[in-house]
Amino acid sequence: MFKQYQFRNYRIKLVILVYLLTTIGILIIGSAEESYQSQQIIGLVLGSAAMLVCSLTDYNILMHFHWPIYFVNLILLVLVLTPLGKTVNGAQRWIEIPGLFQIQPSELAKILLILFFAKFFADRKDRINEFPIILLSLILFGIQAVLILKEPDLSTTITIALVFCAMIFITGFSYRYIGTMIAIIAPVVLVFLGYIMREDQKLLEPYQRGRIMAWLNPSEYADQSYQQQNSIMAIGSGQLTGKGLNNDAVASVKNADYIAEPQTDFIFAVAGEELGFIGTAAIIILLFLIVVEIIMIGRNAKDLAGNLICCGVAAWIGFQSFINICVATGLMPNTGVPLPFVSYGLTSLASLYIAIGIVLNVGLQPRKY
Repeated sequence: MFKQYQFRNYRIKLVILVYLLTTIGILIIGSAEESYQSQQIIGLVLGSAAMLVCSLTDYNILMHFHWPIYFVNLILLVLVLTPLGKTVNGAQRWIEIPGLFQIQPSELAKILLILFFAKFFADRKDRINEFPIILLSLILFGIQAVLILKEPDLSTTITIALVFCAMIFITGFSYRYIGTMIAIIAPVVLVFLGYIMREDQKLLEPYQRGRIMAWLNPSEYADQSYQQQNSIMAIGSGQLTGKGLNNDAVASVKNADYIAEPQTDFIFAVAGEELGFIGTAAIIILLFLIVVEIIMIGRNAKDLAGNLICCGVAAWIGFQSFINICVATGLMPNTGVPLPFVSYGLTSLASLYIAIGIVLNVGLQPRKY
């Protein structure tokens, strides 16, 4: 399981960047909802242990078990929709064993699907443009995406779809097929947007349509757009340096409880108000540097599977960060997705640290050796 590694290849820079961002996240969570801070610290400790083990375990061992990984993930997503599933705020996304543990399989699914498709695509790299392979990969992905969508968890479905597209593109998907897909998808998206504008549409849940309409016309849908409008107000009020962590300012959007669940999906709004432009810029820069570092590790991977793992993890962190920040700043409709390493969430944090550990192991086995 453990190999003789050249430890000068251990990417300490990536570890430092991840810890810096997680530390900022813990401080902001403590300011947003103090009761969650200690739990996030526990998540950091457990995640660090998982990262260390994964970083020293040859990722090729995981690749041998890619089909069991796929079916374990499938079983977890199915269990969410059974009586074992726990519903919070109208969404059934957690599995809870009372008195033991609670996990969110859709978060764990991100790294498990990356591992599965890294091996799946690597084994079929010379046939990736064959129709049977394309169809099989879409079916395998679609089964799990539909289960996540039924929770409902549209934001995670969009995230894993973007990651899947990035991985299949890196594998060598034909530009001819890409052009054909864009030519098909573009008009479909326009028709879809036109259809969901109708009151009697059946494709989206009422709350999902409401979020889109509130984003397009916040003044007319004030009861559904207030969360984003308050988020924008909080970010703007922080100005350059912010109001400070754990401040007791009366003129604070966060202190007045105008932002629901500030420790999770709208953590960026709290960062904007309390750390200002400097703090939010630091978060964005750290996320960017983490993504770049993962991509650089992937470029030196010894095989396509390692390259795809890094591509998938970089796409996951990059796309999810982009969506979260766009939602918090009003550039996209409101959809619940955590900000990597910053938002509260034990399963999310643990999954990210496992992913970083596997990426570090890819880095320990570079192509030059």
